Amino acid sequence: MTAADISVPMGAAPWPRCVAPMTFDLIGILKALAVRRPIFHSEADFQHALAWIIHERHPDFVVRLEYRPNKLKKKTYIDIWLEHAGMICAIELKYKTRCLQVVAGGEPFDLLDQSAQDIARYDFCKDIERIEALACAYPGMFGFAVLLTNDRGYWQRSGRDGNVDSAFRVHEAAKLTGTLEWAGHASAGTTKGRTSAICLIGEYSLKWMDYSKGGDRGNSQFRIAVASVVPVAHTPAETTTS
Repeated sequence: MTAADISVPMGAAPWPRCVAPMTFDLIGILKALAVRRPIFHSEADFQHALAWIIHERHPDFVVRLEYRPNKLKKKTYIDIWLEHAGMICAIELKYKTRCLQVVAGGEPFDLLDQSAQDIARYDFCKDIERIEALACAYPGMFGFAVLLTNDRGYWQRSGRDGNVDSAFRVHEAAKLTGTLEWAGHASAGTTKGRTSAICLIGEYSLKWMDYSKGGDRGNSQFRIAVASVVPVAHTPAETTTS
């Protein structure tokens, strides 16, 4: 598919405000980013663009990419790490695509079909768990797990029962909380490197928002979900996560 440009859904339902304790409105920033960058070549492209617009809007913030917190036992790198006046925010990103060829702002994009939605859903839930662990380790810290995709298989509810990743489903209005595990019939290939259960302290009801749209053909609609992790009571003991 080729399109002259990609449109931002100006007439769509308003995005909910997501204002953090350090007066950081991530949703407002993502809306502004959608106007400037409605599509990305890769997750790293998305990461850099988001970090840049955060820096522009908050020049007094410390903005770091692939930051390794020193209070976690296991080696962990956070996509975007923000600090300001004693406050800390961690942002984890996922950018999952289906095949799409489009031109946006004169720039051609050729996105691949990444598939493996079950693994990606697990990884998104793991991002939430990781940010919760950080919020326990760093008093007053908060964060966001963000999933941007043009694959409707993420935001639409599956009509099938018994999926191996049923616990990790992230469709509209899905609730993520407590212990999340693979179904017993999940293959070793699917769970390789991801065998551990995910344990969430909070409850996250997912709401998907239109991000941008490039034409009327399949895979042209981009939508985004944001799970907001609020500060939790400080745990003195060192926290472990993977």
